[in-house]
Amino acid sequence: MRPAWKARAPRREFKGLPEDPRDVLAREGGWKKPRRGPRPAEAGSSAALPDWAARKAGIKRGKPGVHGSKRPRPAKPATVGETAAPEGAEAVPSGEAGLETAEGTTTTVEVTGTPVVKAPRPPTIRLQKYLADAGVASRRGSEDYIRAGRVTINGEVVTELGVRMDPAADEVQVDGQTVTPLKKLYVALNKPVGYTCTKDDPNAAQKVGELLPAEWTSLYSVGRLDRESEGLLFLTNDGDFCLHLTHPRYGVRKVYRAMVAGMVTHEILARFRAGVESDGETLRIVDGRVLTATRGESVVELELAEGRNREIRRLFASESMEVLQLMRTQIGSIKLGELKPGRWRTLTPEELKTLLTPS
Repeated sequence: MRPAWKARAPRREFKGLPEDPRDVLAREGGWKKPRRGPRPAEAGSSAALPDWAARKAGIKRGKPGVHGSKRPRPAKPATVGETAAPEGAEAVPSGEAGLETAEGTTTTVEVTGTPVVKAPRPPTIRLQKYLADAGVASRRGSEDYIRAGRVTINGEVVTELGVRMDPAADEVQVDGQTVTPLKKLYVALNKPVGYTCTKDDPNAAQKVGELLPAEWTSLYSVGRLDRESEGLLFLTNDGDFCLHLTHPRYGVRKVYRAMVAGMVTHEILARFRAGVESDGETLRIVDGRVLTATRGESVVELELAEGRNREIRRLFASESMEVLQLMRTQIGSIKLGELKPGRWRTLTPEELKTLLTPS
């Protein structure tokens, strides 16, 4: 018998408050505090153990995607005459397709026709670019031919600009003559003094095209050297190559060697680097150095990133100095080397890759 002081005090009941559900369960059928652990169905499996217990028991578990773990098999690709089936289902012929219902069964429905596989679109180019690459005319001249209705594609006259064509499948004619694409040519020439780069200059006594084989009439110069200048000049029939070497955004640099009347100082070259205003344009050099300098004449080497008209001569004219001789010795990484005046050579694939690779 418990002492009176150890007698359990009766549970107080507060009227108006709901009874605790746990007290009801304990009174009717007994209530036990739920304990943490695996579900009874998984109690005997190693997967039910936490990671720390599995490591302590020496059980190794595979990682997702490695040996020892369940990896879903990829769906079998559909072949000709079959339709692609979802993962876990088999492919069926093209005349019927599997359809899973809400009850989990699979029914078959008729599918008309065979699956259509979209072929990749052939590469197309603008018509005026194709004409220019074929040597018919420049892009501007090719646009004039198109507007005049002189160009046909597969027998149909084209008069609108921007029409695209497939060089491998379409037949293009100009004035009834079939146009065939030309092989891309890349030529390095040592231009002599007295020759003009422009092909259509009626006042030119000598043109650089006269130094090349007669069948290379489609070549044009990449940039220009004025008639009094000499040195390295590229010629090509590839418009993209020409754009890459001449547009300022690509930053292909050219190196020139100039003989100037008078003494060229470092202060003059510093002003050239900062920029000189001439006829509304800012002329500047990237770098420059004096090779020899006397009171009578100086030899300097200049590096330019843009090829403006007579840029070096205009720079020295701003200092009241005259350029006596001007030679371009390098374009990008290609140097003039031992190429004699009036002689030419084709560029190698390695040289082309070097010129077109961003520096």
